[in-house]
Amino acid sequence: MSRLTADFWVSAYLTRLRLADIPAFVVKKGDLTAGAVLIKLNTLDGQAEAFQRSFDLMTGERAWISLSQGDEASVDQALSKQRSFDPDLWVIEVEDKAGRHLLDEPGFS
Repeated sequence: MSRLTADFWVSAYLTRLRLADIPAFVVKKGDLTAGAVLIKLNTLDGQAEAFQRSFDLMTGERAWISLSQGDEASVDQALSKQRSFDPDLWVIEVEDKAGRHLLDEPGFS
């Protein structure tokens, strides 16, 4: 199965969020083809969580796992650190008081 480009995946993700009335925006645009994507969920109460996609070599499954969680400043610091390692990285910020990010829905793993 062929992989989607990062640009295409981000566009589809932002569209699904928009259809669910969940505000989101691109904080850092990465490589259009193969850039990794990190998602920051901002619950608008000073707390946040960052997610990264993980790949299980044993099962071949992909899943979103927590990279950092806590106060927003700490999560932003963790994202900045990741960006310093990977200039091709995308960062998407989702803002939802209820904590919805849709990453656990079909099609996003």
